[in-house]
Amino acid sequence: MKIALLGYGKMGQVIERIALERGHEIVLKKDENNTFEGLQIADVAIDFSIPAAAVNNISSCFNNNVPVVSGTTGWLENYQEMVDLCNSKDGAFISSSNFSLGVNLFFEVNEHLAKIMSKFDSYTVNMEEIHHTQKLDAPSGTAISLAKGIIENSSYKSWTLENPKSNEIHIDAKRIGTVPGTHAVIYNSTVDSIEIKHTAHNREGFAIGALIAAEWIVGKKGIFTMKDVLEL
Repeated sequence: MKIALLGYGKMGQVIERIALERGHEIVLKKDENNTFEGLQIADVAIDFSIPAAAVNNISSCFNNNVPVVSGTTGWLENYQEMVDLCNSKDGAFISSSNFSLGVNLFFEVNEHLAKIMSKFDSYTVNMEEIHHTQKLDAPSGTAISLAKGIIENSSYKSWTLENPKSNEIHIDAKRIGTVPGTHAVIYNSTVDSIEIKHTAHNREGFAIGALIAAEWIVGKKGIFTMKDVLEL
């Protein structure tokens, strides 16, 4: 499989190493200093760039009939625009806040727990996420996805980084050292607490998940999620 890497930072380099180990070929390593030359021959593109570059990267893929897997976060105000472009070009697209297999299982656990806890108003929920100091967006896309999973299965209406109202989920977003990613969902009452947590040990989990998604999407048309890839 010929892969175009859109974004060649730390994540891009990990994806490159694992892709080569899996027998794939890298035909483009795109950063701010080079062009999209090589994209046209790619079987799939994997985008782990920066929020400001994501829309241009993804658009270029659809305009060149290349399916794209995007793990860039912080640009989702333009998500529907990219969906519309994908559909107009009969393309294929997966955008995920987190491609880690463990995190996507964690999303499922989070939604199931939210359904259970919605019946017990003695508990309030809050979240904590910790990432490395180079992460540009806060809260993380993963934290937002977790919050949405709770909102869709409870009476909560929104999330906030500030002091929460009764129908808001407070997210405590911390940036510490080189932490690859830790997310916790905590339900508190006056007598006890229930907590679920996912801790990433390195970037390899994100890279492996993105490559699995890239391998899966080749030859398909439409808008997909990791639920489709993992048959969840």
